[in-house]
Amino acid sequence: MAKLIDSSALQPVYQKLEELIGEDSMLKVFDYYHGSQVSLPSHLYNRNTAAIQIRKRYNGTNQAELGRYYGYSQRWVVNVLAEDKSAKKEE
Repeated sequence: MAKLIDSSALQPVYQKLEELIGEDSMLKVFDYYHGSQVSLPSHLYNRNTAAIQIRKRYNGTNQAELGRYYGYSQRWVVNVLAEDKSAKKEE
């Protein structure tokens, strides 16, 4: 397949995107976001929805595993689970 663009003349961010995701995907990102300033969160998963999933998937011993999976610290997972316990006590 012939290249549609001259990679050597791209802005550095678009060069890196082309390298990471390929020309077609980079052009889709460009078409959708060009002219915008994009800031990406440091966590892949949303804190609130990750907390819900952690509460569902917790088996009594897997805090560290859940923290690694969702990209949060074990301490944060323990706090999420502790909040859940304290909310139940208040009821």
